[in-house]
Amino acid sequence: MPHKVRRGGIAVAAGLALAAGSVAAAPSPGPGGFDVAKALDTLDAQVQEGMRRTGVPGVSVAVVHDDKVVYLKGFGVRSTEAPGGKVGPDTVFQLASVSKPVASTVLAQALGADGFDAPLKGITLKDPWVSAHVTAADLLSHRSGLPDHAGDLLEDLGYDQPYILSHLRYEPLSPFRTSYAYTNFGFTAAAEAAAKAKGVPWDRLSEDLLYAPAGMTRTSSRFSDYENAADRALTHVKTEDGTWKPRHVRDADAQTAAGGVSSNARDMARWLRLQLNGGKIDGRQVVNAEGLAETHVPHSISQPPPEPGAQPGYYGLGWNVRYDDHGRLRLSHSGAFALGTNTNVTLVPAEKLAIAVLTNGSPTGLPDTIALNFFDTAEHGKPTRDWLPVVAKSYAEQLGEGRSETDYAKPPADPQPARPDNAYTGTYTNPYYGRATVTRTSGGGLVLHLGPKPQNYPLTHYSGDTFSFETAGENAIGRTGVTFTDGRMRVEYLDANGLGTFEKADRGSGPEAGGAGRQ
Repeated sequence: MPHKVRRGGIAVAAGLALAAGSVAAAPSPGPGGFDVAKALDTLDAQVQEGMRRTGVPGVSVAVVHDDKVVYLKGFGVRSTEAPGGKVGPDTVFQLASVSKPVASTVLAQALGADGFDAPLKGITLKDPWVSAHVTAADLLSHRSGLPDHAGDLLEDLGYDQPYILSHLRYEPLSPFRTSYAYTNFGFTAAAEAAAKAKGVPWDRLSEDLLYAPAGMTRTSSRFSDYENAADRALTHVKTEDGTWKPRHVRDADAQTAAGGVSSNARDMARWLRLQLNGGKIDGRQVVNAEGLAETHVPHSISQPPPEPGAQPGYYGLGWNVRYDDHGRLRLSHSGAFALGTNTNVTLVPAEKLAIAVLTNGSPTGLPDTIALNFFDTAEHGKPTRDWLPVVAKSYAEQLGEGRSETDYAKPPADPQPARPDNAYTGTYTNPYYGRATVTRTSGGGLVLHLGPKPQNYPLTHYSGDTFSFETAGENAIGRTGVTFTDGRMRVEYLDANGLGTFEKADRGSGPEAGGAGRQ
């Protein structure tokens, strides 16, 4: 699978839909042969069975066919700690990375088809030539050369959008326009540059160009609107005892275009109608038709062919794109916050058919499974396989990516002793991650302070000059290592792109309190 769950929301449907195309459980009836009525008849049962198997608390689903909303229903509860609040078609959910095709719809109207290929102003990357030539199409299709999920760890540490976008210039670049890496803040940079050129903030541009004219009255690109919505689904994670609880709050304003939209099934149905009707809804041309069509075609290869003779996976502008065995275009995107959201949208324009599935649980693959089962049933008469374990396994594997090869919870049997605490305490600087400090607590022990607020991470000795701490936030990967060497401090999980080494600014005993600041 080409995308990672663990960093702020993803799009897994490309690989899964590609796999679905290779299943030969029943002959396809061919173009125009979809039995939508049968798929709708089984949809309630599919949703309820998926909720039973996963325990996900709440689901809301919209289906559009032939420019009509043919299914609009909620299931379960908005919060397991307030079970009286039922999920309905108007319940607002966080979309996570389903925000991307919503944002590219805004940009289709703002830029038009030709504007996607015009160089953007105000984008600064490591290579000056790339900075001068990078376009919205490059950033929206993840072919700018930025590394996978560049900037997401800065967001986790509490840095705001201006800081993160301005520090993308430190990220190493892969070859421009010939490599693919899914990048929330590259996507966000394109949206923000377009909004700046229009002279308005991104949330206002989205409201003016899409949400208001399309009648999407409960859709927003501001976290505060989601937070203040009366009919809101809280985000849930599965606890150690197997129950689902609303334990976290995920404010995604820093990457709003890529992951910060909130909406409900009723509004998503209107957006799906617009997608399937060339930018029109209720007889009004809301979005530039040529610009919208440009978002639906391949701009980069996101996944090599899984086997000889198979098609690759493509990425458009905010969309996973593929063509099935009958040449039908299939568009999809998934969204996932490890802290409690999982969503999916899937469209087959030739059949004028689309589904949106919103859930309030951390990624289990339930929305992807509901969408796959729905389209399988429409095309083949029944699901071609049990999709849930397939999708769940993919999510689980991706959630585990980035974990240290060292099990810091199990120190060596004969560890080397640490040096005195004052060998480690002090202020450390890093051009990308800013200032960090290591302090000694009054009761003994060391604490690492990272980020602008700062965030505090107690250090546990492992062996010699190596310590560990438990990571937190959307990108948490369990325990990670911290190694002190010759006046430097390397934080393992921050070092995937070679940016995680901090230089000690004060070789003395260091402050006993303090925090990280911005550079």
